Amino acid sequence: MNKMSMESVDIVAKNIEKIGELFPNCITEMLDEKKSTPENKVYKKAVNFDLLKQMLSGEVIDGDEAYEFNWVGKKAAIVEANKPIRKTLRPCLEESVNWDTTENLYIEGDNLEVLKLLQESYLGKVKMIYIDPPYNTGNDFIYRDDFSQSVEDYNDQSGVYDEEGDRLFKNTDSNGRFHSDWCSMMYSRLVLARNLLSKDGVIFISIDDKEVANLIKICDEILGQDNFQGMFVINASPSAIDYGCIAKMHEYALMYSKNSLQVKCYQLTEEDKKFDYKDELGEFIIYPLYNGNVAFNPQTRPNLFYPFYLNPNHMLDDNFYEIGLEPKEGWIEVWPVISKKDGIQRVWRWGKEEKARKNLNKEIVGYKNREGEYRIVQKYRSDKKTIRSLLVDKCFSSRRGTAEVQELFGRKVFSFPKPTELLQQFVESGTSSDDIVLDFFSGSASSAQAIMNLNAKDQGKRKYIMVQLPEPCDENSEAYKSGYKNICEIGKERIRRAGRKIKEESPLTTQDLDVGFRVFKLDDTNMQDVYYSAGDYSQGMLPMLESNIKPDRTDLDLLFGCLLEWGLPLSLPYSSETIEGCTVHNYNDGDLIACFDENIPDSVIKEIAKKQPIRAVFRDSSFVNSPSKINVGEIFKLLAPDTRVKVI
Repeated sequence: MNKMSMESVDIVAKNIEKIGELFPNCITEMLDEKKSTPENKVYKKAVNFDLLKQMLSGEVIDGDEAYEFNWVGKKAAIVEANKPIRKTLRPCLEESVNWDTTENLYIEGDNLEVLKLLQESYLGKVKMIYIDPPYNTGNDFIYRDDFSQSVEDYNDQSGVYDEEGDRLFKNTDSNGRFHSDWCSMMYSRLVLARNLLSKDGVIFISIDDKEVANLIKICDEILGQDNFQGMFVINASPSAIDYGCIAKMHEYALMYSKNSLQVKCYQLTEEDKKFDYKDELGEFIIYPLYNGNVAFNPQTRPNLFYPFYLNPNHMLDDNFYEIGLEPKEGWIEVWPVISKKDGIQRVWRWGKEEKARKNLNKEIVGYKNREGEYRIVQKYRSDKKTIRSLLVDKCFSSRRGTAEVQELFGRKVFSFPKPTELLQQFVESGTSSDDIVLDFFSGSASSAQAIMNLNAKDQGKRKYIMVQLPEPCDENSEAYKSGYKNICEIGKERIRRAGRKIKEESPLTTQDLDVGFRVFKLDDTNMQDVYYSAGDYSQGMLPMLESNIKPDRTDLDLLFGCLLEWGLPLSLPYSSETIEGCTVHNYNDGDLIACFDENIPDSVIKEIAKKQPIRAVFRDSSFVNSPSKINVGEIFKLLAPDTRVKVI
């Protein structure tokens, strides 16, 4: 039982906790001089004010970077994550599948910039993120997979030489140049990705041994050490790859949560699970009722240390014996076992009154093992299991991932994609049936196929957002020879083919399966660069200033640009209609209604207002003059006073 403090609230500690919720990377620890003694040092949470100032600044702040984990360019990575951009996502209907009905997204572009654009629309809405970033191996696959700096660039940024070229101090960190760029690349993206995770969300990150140590430190800063859920060891190369002293077989995947107190994870379904026994309630297997963790013992859990009593003369069936909690003549006393390894007395997993008594001879029974010893066992009926940290089956190997792509395309168009079974287990563990999954290093879109597979299996409605830079394929590669000029073309085609395959294999159960996706492409802003001071205007600029919107942009470009700014998801239903010759766009049945035509008559404005949308958007040039624009405001005040009206 905790003692009352009998003192006022520690406001500083409370404020530090609040800062930690917003900026976990700015929380460090320091010696608590008031509570520490020479024999017992006590630490407390503290704020790294230099890092906090940098998080709140749009410019690189001068001064030494004193946080425990540091590299050249770390402050610049923070600035880069926080820096606004003038970009947009342009819809591409011709490359999409089932545009009108799908809730999935495929976005082409630099993932750092895409993550910035998604900050409003998907803030706190993504249940799970999976990424398979470049491993920084130096190998030139389809990705630019080497983020090392040149010695000259590293020395210049780290201040090894002065302006005259003289060495300033001994360079004892020469290996840092092979990691700094990679760390910066990951840091800025994970800062943004964390914002998108829901409070109960999780992130899985695949990695190998070259950068796993650095990745853990980065994730500990950004997501918080307390949110580290664990590390998976994956048998990626069962036949082993010889790297000299060690033939390498495995890779890793890290799992972090957004908030360890609110995280929700789910068990996997074991389709081939075999049950040894059966009763009137169904099939089951048995587990010992004692707790296998020796940290739980009579000293630490005295309430879980008590005897059962077993009747050796009364069997409930051919396998199990009657048990009770009170002694009776002829009954045998049964205690939790003593650990053979270290001699520690174990305790039960269930409390005596609250659980054990209610389930006597129903879900817990007596049992005699092969050695003739009596035990108390629990009937376990579930076909579920918690995901394992050691994933050794061949279905998790890179070779299996390659075979899956080859099966879809008829040739090897992508090297070392992750196998769908691995990603399917991650998704099943990290999401429920209606969640959003984000992969911003989507590669060949293995995760999209895994999500479709899982939805087909459990009738789920999970949605995905794939983000991939359109990296060019090598002209000598099988992919290029097959007509795929960049990775995005491979990813989109894989989703198309995988969707068709899933539906063909299970036509009766996949009729409602969403195998479509809306394609968006990162591009410069829809708006003209017309921000000049009066003295900067010239006669040649006048034609350009006739419209503040770029001439190659469509109504849909403008509509989805407005959705991003207003923070609406990009996957909701969309429709359009013509009213008196004007095209009126309706997004999600009135979440936003827009009309971008010129000279919109008042009658059309009134028809839009009568629909009472939550938001309405028009072009600035939709109105002849300022009085017309004022009149629009008056119409909405009269017919739809709660509608927020904006112009672009």
